Amino acid sequence: MMPLTLARPGETVTIRKITGRDEQRQHLAELGFVVDTQVTVVSELAGNLILQVKDSRVALDRTLANRIMF
Repeated sequence: MMPLTLARPGETVTIRKITGRDEQRQHLAELGFVVDTQVTVVSELAGNLILQVKDSRVALDRTLANRIMF
């Protein structure tokens, strides 16, 4: 497994695991980041990502994106 920050723009990946404290995992789940969900990397700048998840675009900083594994 690799962290989401290693995915390239335009790449679609499937979430396999979410790490971190319960509060962080809950916050990501509320944004739509749950296991077995497909996520597309729209763009990346300095490790910060804009992601297409379900029908929404979400911006995540590097620390949160590192907690999502594909």
